[in-house]
Amino acid sequence: MADHTAKIMARLAYEALEDKKAVDITIIDISEVTVVADYFIIASGTNRNQVQALADNVEEQLGKAGYPMKQSEGYRTANWILMDYGDIIVHVFDSENRLFYDLERIWRDGRTISKDELE
Repeated sequence: MADHTAKIMARLAYEALEDKKAVDITIIDISEVTVVADYFIIASGTNRNQVQALADNVEEQLGKAGYPMKQSEGYRTANWILMDYGDIIVHVFDSENRLFYDLERIWRDGRTISKDELE
């Protein structure tokens, strides 16, 4: 079961993505399936600039709340930006790469949850 801090982080990330008009934001609770993280948050942007703006806003909002990013990959190309916060991992894709990598299918053993479940 995901801990309280992970829920707060996931909610902040979700809201940061929502604020910048991310497409199809999905939260997968993977806490029962792996020790990698408690949540994956997956979202898409419509172009390179939006994908980077989504990642920037997640980093800014979580940073303001005192949750520094541990590692990030893919920012320059902005096909798939992976942001590792330890308890949560945020994936921001362009639409083509999201379809190609299909993390929702790969992590189907996790439980897709709604933003409201992060209360």
